[in-house]
Amino acid sequence: MTGRIVCLGELLLRLSAPGREMLLQSPRLAAHVGGAEANVAVSLARFGHAAAMASVVPDNALGQAAIGELRRYGVDTSPVIFAPGRMGLYFLVTGAIHRTSEVLYDRAASAFALHAGRLDAASLLEGADALHVSGVTPAISAAAAQAAKQAMEKARERKLAVSFDCNYRAKLWEAAPGDAPRLLGELTALAGTVFGGTRDLALMLGHEAGGADTVEAFRAAGEAAFAAFPGLQRIATTVRRQNSVDHHDMSAWMLTRAGLVSGRNYAVGPIVDRIGTGDAFAAGVLHGIRRGMPDEQALQFGLAAACLKHSVPGDFNLVTEADVRALMDDAGYGVRR
Repeated sequence: MTGRIVCLGELLLRLSAPGREMLLQSPRLAAHVGGAEANVAVSLARFGHAAAMASVVPDNALGQAAIGELRRYGVDTSPVIFAPGRMGLYFLVTGAIHRTSEVLYDRAASAFALHAGRLDAASLLEGADALHVSGVTPAISAAAAQAAKQAMEKARERKLAVSFDCNYRAKLWEAAPGDAPRLLGELTALAGTVFGGTRDLALMLGHEAGGADTVEAFRAAGEAAFAAFPGLQRIATTVRRQNSVDHHDMSAWMLTRAGLVSGRNYAVGPIVDRIGTGDAFAAGVLHGIRRGMPDEQALQFGLAAACLKHSVPGDFNLVTEADVRALMDDAGYGVRR
């Protein structure tokens, strides 16, 4: 694939307590630009792809700074438009040992939530060969849900590659205007590649997802999804065992209509920043697909990219393709000179 990949979603500012402090334990907050689709766009740009971000931001210092940060990493922001409203925010409290991390959303009445309907699918997809959307978007507002669906429908009409990350966020859906299983299912039906685990698939299909998230359960859920969504070709997910907040074990699975492939196992820790690791995985897998890698290699690349993201502060995964390949090849931990 040689055209642009367009990522559609809300640009956010993340405000986090410094170090491992509780929120406002001291009167300081660290700011990072992020958002699920923006994270994917930045990763893809770092891997050498022509990535573009389609969003809506307020025409003020916050919106301008967010756009500037994407441009800094080579992302095309020409599809971003300005509209009245506020910048979407989220607050992060980083956990430690047995105290889990927590996210507080502050996204109501953001410019994107109010005016996502102003994004014109036909124009933002000009020159593109792929579109990426996440399940965060339909949880933000009815306008955002409609914008995501229209863009995916237009992309399918133009025979573009469409990917969708389920990204179910319970806190967002609690206040959402729509029905999560129905909306997420409608978007999954428009995608060729989907990122989601057993519970995501069960939610969309209206099934129970009790018990351990085993490879057998993932395979069964994936096969049910293939039966329900004829256009679906790949389902990929990370597999995470959390030994503590700071130390995880990671692998990954991908199910295609030809069968299942698995990733190797990585020990990850001490973790610097977990936020954005799922987006790093999605970007890595999409990079592999766009470069023509076999499915297993694309999965391994995405998994290695996700593991490396745990070492990078902020939402964006700033590693390069060479960094990822070094991990995949077990190049060691010596200083590169």
